[in-house]
Amino acid sequence: MNSLRMLEQEDEATDAEEVTWEDQQRINTFSKLNSRLRSIEENLEEVKQEKEALDDLATELELADEDEPVLYKIGEAFLHMPHPKALKHLEKDQGELDKRLSALTASAEDCEKQMKELKVTLYAKFGKAINLDE
Repeated sequence: MNSLRMLEQEDEATDAEEVTWEDQQRINTFSKLNSRLRSIEENLEEVKQEKEALDDLATELELADEDEPVLYKIGEAFLHMPHPKALKHLEKDQGELDKRLSALTASAEDCEKQMKELKVTLYAKFGKAINLDE
């Protein structure tokens, strides 16, 4: 629950800066980037969990008997396949996850960079009158 509090006398903006159209565009852009970053971070967490599951599977396949068929999940179904074929699928899936992980990380870094630039500009103009931190 949010608690309301009054600003201290010295914190009140007596000579408040006027918000121009450009400033509002910057604030809107910051908000969009912030939302995108949260979404990317959620996706990153999911991909990391998938990667961890595939790493566990790789360990299990190393210990498995090479003559026995292996249950391998493709989509929503589990298929019996020979051990060597399962290893190939696993390598391919790990490569795809690594690419997704790299792309998501790059996107997150780009959002953070743009947000940092916008923070500098907006805090320089508005100071304490604007809050861009979580």
